[in-house]
Amino acid sequence: MEEKLYNIRHSLAHLLAIASLEHDRDAKLSVGPVTDNGFYYDIDFSDDKTLTPEDLKVLERTMIKQINKKLSFVRKEVSAEDARKQFTNNPYKLAIIDDIEKSGEAVSLYSTGDFVDLCEGKHVENTSEINAKCFTLTHLAGAYWRGDEKNPMLTRIYGVAFETEEELKAYLLQQEEAKKRDHRKIGQDQELFFIDEMVGKGLVMWLPKGTIIRDTIEKFAVKTEEENGYLRVVTPLIAKEELFLTSGHLPYYKDDMYPPMVMDDGTYYLRAMNCPHHHRIFCHKPHSYRDLPLRYAEYGTVYRNERSGTLAGLLRVRALAMNDAHIYCRKDQVEAEFQSVMKLIMNYFEVFGLGDYWFRLSKWSPEHKEKYIDQPENWEYAESVLRKVLQDMHVNFVEVENEAAFYGPKVDVQFKSIIGREETMSTIQLDFLAKERFGLEYTDSDGSKNNEVFVIHRAPLSTHERFLAFLIEHYAGAFPLWLAPVQVVVLPIGENHQVYAKEVTDTLKAKNIRVELDLDNNSLGKRVRNAKMQKVPYLIVIGDKEVEGKCVTLEHRSEGSLGSKTLEECTNLFEEIIASKG
Repeated sequence: MEEKLYNIRHSLAHLLAIASLEHDRDAKLSVGPVTDNGFYYDIDFSDDKTLTPEDLKVLERTMIKQINKKLSFVRKEVSAEDARKQFTNNPYKLAIIDDIEKSGEAVSLYSTGDFVDLCEGKHVENTSEINAKCFTLTHLAGAYWRGDEKNPMLTRIYGVAFETEEELKAYLLQQEEAKKRDHRKIGQDQELFFIDEMVGKGLVMWLPKGTIIRDTIEKFAVKTEEENGYLRVVTPLIAKEELFLTSGHLPYYKDDMYPPMVMDDGTYYLRAMNCPHHHRIFCHKPHSYRDLPLRYAEYGTVYRNERSGTLAGLLRVRALAMNDAHIYCRKDQVEAEFQSVMKLIMNYFEVFGLGDYWFRLSKWSPEHKEKYIDQPENWEYAESVLRKVLQDMHVNFVEVENEAAFYGPKVDVQFKSIIGREETMSTIQLDFLAKERFGLEYTDSDGSKNNEVFVIHRAPLSTHERFLAFLIEHYAGAFPLWLAPVQVVVLPIGENHQVYAKEVTDTLKAKNIRVELDLDNNSLGKRVRNAKMQKVPYLIVIGDKEVEGKCVTLEHRSEGSLGSKTLEECTNLFEEIIASKG
């Protein structure tokens, strides 16, 4: 983000605070940072001054008045003691001052007219630098102080801001499009999935149509991976504490796992990852150097103890079905195997029509050794191999420090969705710790035992939940024919056309086409509209002419009428498109 735009957004956060204090002079301010597209401020309002969405325009008008006053932003460094005097009655600011004092950094205040805020900066020099037509307040949300549900719930006021009116308008249009494509709304409208309070938050209930899409993707992945030498396995959803202690996930990921279950033969956990189970499969019998690489794949469900406030539709859930696999290979095979995984991922994305992506090499940080296993030589080797693969494949990638897994570096696949949101879709991790913790080894060509077994963790299609959310929004619910839960709807015009319509339906079903026969009493026009609202790819209309000629009239959801065709021509067309995944 350019410094000028950052300063504008940060200054608007302060103007929002001023407007909020005009609304409620007893409100207590906490923090007001800059975001990717604007700013927000978290505020503790009095009980009788709770904001409503209608209040946002009032706050905006107050902010514009402040902009028109051409106020200066003046910075002043003060002692922690003086800062506390300034914010005597504000526990949030006092807590921040304590943190600043502990860090040894300077305490700074910014004055804007009569308003003073605790802030490290930066800001515009004067509000005249802000175009009042280039920002707007968008919505309200609840936010726990410092993200801890044990702390007070504050009101978060969001705003967006850009340098030009054109950029703001473009962003707002994009957000309108995002609402139309919201996977939660489409999922409800098309009856794909729902989340039931009685079952639990973050636990997805897949309806028949959503299950069809899930199963179709899984079958495609299973077939593709079998063709690429993967062996399918199935492992339990729970395991003893000893397994996760051995893997190192306890205590690293204990907070992300569900609480332990104490049984008569030990303590068990719901698994939050599949890899320890797969490692035990590898150890089930001895292996020769000729056996490697071994590629174990499983669509295994895992469970993550996500906080309820972070859950978001399919994007963040508590039960995840992962397109998971683990590759056990010799050191001399790592580069080729990693490149094969990269190619597999890129092939998947081509099939799904996904193009706006890049790679991120996530590395360790020697300055944060508490987060990682302390093996500098292995880190250097592993990162160099991943970097070489990325360079040799001439893909777009960036390197980021201090984002690796605790047991090795990883490559994340970053997507920019059609609605402008950046997502981490897939991850490939290189693991050099599992061989030590699980005693992974093979018999080398000279008969000696070799424990240089490297493990590649990969989930190219992420989880069913996350990937489906992405696809729903990418296609706006208009799935390609091979993925569509209902591929064809047959629409007889009148009762006397229903017998032939059923013959057509049965013929298509026999060809494994997902077809529905609509015998509703509504008019043909309404039934056609309903099918198109459900984004069904093809419609077959049957009337007198079609019954007499033993043909059908074919219509596409977006291209309109395709004219009269024989049933054989239709089935051939459908089968060709489905086979090619067009």
